[in-house]
Amino acid sequence: MDIGRIFGVDHPASGYRAHMTLARPRISKAVIPAAGLGTRFLPATKATPKEMLPVVDKPAIQYVVEEAVAAKLTDVLMVTGRNKRPLEDHFDRNYELEEALTRKGDDSRLARVQESTDLATVHYVRQGAPKGLGHAVLCAEPHVADQPFAVLLGDDLIDPRDPLLQRMIDAQERYGGSVVALMEVDPAQIHLYGCAAVEELPGDGDVVRVTDLVEKPSAADAPSAYAVIGRYVLDPGVFDVLRQTPPGRGGEIQLTDALRVLADSEVPGGPVHGVLFSGRRYDTGDRADYLRAIVRLACEREDLGPDFRSWLRRYVTEEMQP
Repeated sequence: MDIGRIFGVDHPASGYRAHMTLARPRISKAVIPAAGLGTRFLPATKATPKEMLPVVDKPAIQYVVEEAVAAKLTDVLMVTGRNKRPLEDHFDRNYELEEALTRKGDDSRLARVQESTDLATVHYVRQGAPKGLGHAVLCAEPHVADQPFAVLLGDDLIDPRDPLLQRMIDAQERYGGSVVALMEVDPAQIHLYGCAAVEELPGDGDVVRVTDLVEKPSAADAPSAYAVIGRYVLDPGVFDVLRQTPPGRGGEIQLTDALRVLADSEVPGGPVHGVLFSGRRYDTGDRADYLRAIVRLACEREDLGPDFRSWLRRYVTEEMQP
């Protein structure tokens, strides 16, 4: 019996030499920063968290949690702030409403109400002060401890038919370190994003090595047209870097700055890879894109799509005519 081959170690009786490799821990936790003020949607967000704005008939935040769950991440931490209590209420039980629907025999609506409650185990921590995305991620350290974890920004909705997060988890399990989602954008729009300089990896077409990151550069200074969109899979080594990251652009602690350190050195938490994404993404943080997301998702719904598409076609071809 070749003991070395069984255990993957050197053994004098086997003549087989190998290096022991420790399996990386399976990612099970997702962090969703949700402490922003939503000023671009005022006055709608004066008393309602932007994450609770409806996209068709579900709040935007529910789509994000559903994406995490689809990638088998059922332990979710939301980093919140003041006036975010509706988030907790949405993912909690509403006994009065459920009882009323039960009495009416409205099983369909009852299932939809209970859907958000049963999605995942959701925890909450307050950020306290608006110190940036990097600080929000740092607030998650006591919850995720020394395990790799995913970060999903609520402004970006990824179509469930394009499983970006699962692909990122696969890349992290293969290469280690941290992984960011990259999407090619119009160079005129790159100043709205973090931007990555990348190197191709042989034999892995949609995964690249990130060599540098710049937060919201001008088109002239951008190292590429690859924008960092709101999905990350992070090694816990990022916490040590974030603690030493000074405030950057806007006086906030930028996650991009911490990832730049990980990409440029051999410190724990690196290297940084990127998954190139060309699928369907809806930016609900922009008012025009938010409206487009609602129209696209409504058009594709089996229960709403046929009538809505018919109305939309008439509206565009007839009512919009001068």
